[in-house]
Amino acid sequence: MRYDPEIERLRAETNCAALLERSAPPWRLDRKESTKNCLKYRRGQGEILIVNHEGQGWWDPQSDAKGDVFALVQHLEPGLNFGEVRKVLRRFVGLVPTFPVSPFDERRSRGKSSPDRPLPERWARRPRLTVGSPVWRYLIDQRQLPASVLEKARAADVVREGPYGSAWFAHHDERRVTHIEIRGLDFKGSVKGGDKTLFRLPGGADSLRRVVLAEAPIDALSLAALESIQTDTLYAATGGGMGPRTIDAIETIVARLAQIPGAIFCGATDANAAGDRYAEKHRELAAAAGVAFERLRPSVEDGDWNDVLKIQQAQ
Repeated sequence: MRYDPEIERLRAETNCAALLERSAPPWRLDRKESTKNCLKYRRGQGEILIVNHEGQGWWDPQSDAKGDVFALVQHLEPGLNFGEVRKVLRRFVGLVPTFPVSPFDERRSRGKSSPDRPLPERWARRPRLTVGSPVWRYLIDQRQLPASVLEKARAADVVREGPYGSAWFAHHDERRVTHIEIRGLDFKGSVKGGDKTLFRLPGGADSLRRVVLAEAPIDALSLAALESIQTDTLYAATGGGMGPRTIDAIETIVARLAQIPGAIFCGATDANAAGDRYAEKHRELAAAAGVAFERLRPSVEDGDWNDVLKIQQAQ
């Protein structure tokens, strides 16, 4: 492999423990079961990772997984390619761990334990999006989403406020929350125990005639902003790759569109090779249902709809 100075810098200056602590949900140190050279981090029910080599390495005691910080990011987010991993790591250069105590440590000291709550209950316990909150400011300032779109998302209850200033985006089936994606200043992830279907933001009260399907919820909201929220459109997102339940949800949508004269299904995935592959799958699903298809591709090569929105807002 050709020598790449940035790769070596990211390996040398990014700490695995600092990355775990800033993931979402965050990992926390089990002090009682850690040593100087092996830091035991916990998250959720039964999730354990060991950080070693002074933060430069890690391993999973419940599998064969191990490696450097690049491998750690892909372990936490298997859908990311190497270039996307590099982008993630750039945000963590120079950060040091703070060693927050694991709730497991605290429960153990009290002799208590509590099971994880069901996903819909965890969603219901989070605050609704509030004007001026840290999450609101993150979406306005960092993501450049206009207040009109955030108000629409709040009214539809598809974005809530997670811990540490993170934004929670809900995937729904016909009845309930099935999956929660998380985005924040320093992390990207999802709540454990979910099952991806689709993030959905209805454009308005008009009869549905058009569906645009992006990869990430923030991209769906960005496209809604760029289009001034078309009231006959459903703005949706898959959360990246498409599993069986996501494909089932798309097939249900295109079957409904097939009954509507002039309806159209739009693949609004990223402007890269992976996005083109996803869009081609969207095209195939629409064609199978006999629905007209349009590829909406961001004008920023290797970019997404949030990149396009930021450029427009800067002009």
